[in-house]
Amino acid sequence: MGDLLLVRHGETEWSLSGQHTSWTDLPLTQRGEEQAKSLAPLLAGRTFAQTLTSPLGRAIRTAELAGLSGPVPDADLREWDYGGYEGITTAEIHRTRPEWCLWTDGAPPGPPGHPGESPDEVAARADRVLARIAPGLAQGDVILVAHGHFLRVLAARRLGLSAAEGRLLQLGTGTVSRLSTEHGWPVIAEWNASGTSAASRQFPSTLP
Repeated sequence: MGDLLLVRHGETEWSLSGQHTSWTDLPLTQRGEEQAKSLAPLLAGRTFAQTLTSPLGRAIRTAELAGLSGPVPDADLREWDYGGYEGITTAEIHRTRPEWCLWTDGAPPGPPGHPGESPDEVAARADRVLARIAPGLAQGDVILVAHGHFLRVLAARRLGLSAAEGRLLQLGTGTVSRLSTEHGWPVIAEWNASGTSAASRQFPSTLP
């Protein structure tokens, strides 16, 4: 069984300001581009049975700068649809809904085509991705390049947890995390590694 590597795209203006960003496809900032480039040494020397990205430009650009070859866009890897909260910070939402929590309440409807998503709806997408990459993991490592909230849900589902428990897995921009197995059970092997972290010279491979 291979490892599942999760890459969150590099910084954008809205990830820096804390504005919810799903379908709004902002480019990487200069720092975001540098973050993406810094991931290349962590991934050097690894081969992947599957390389999938979100179809949004910020994820595709991160994959390119990180040196990943032949990434395949997958619509299910898009970010949690924030609906009516697109572009709004949590602090702003709490002015009118002080008890609101994305992980339990989901997002309200927004403009046409963006109805917002509940935690269960995001979990369903994550489960579809996990089902599709299962044959790849049986052959080797798989890498996914996507978005913060979605990858946190996917990691939770991989670990046998509910979507809401993704709230426990903070994920920074321009980072790579690794889910492996121990005695047949999925585990977190490394989390939030970046090109500037002390332990990030290269991710070890569990495969011979």
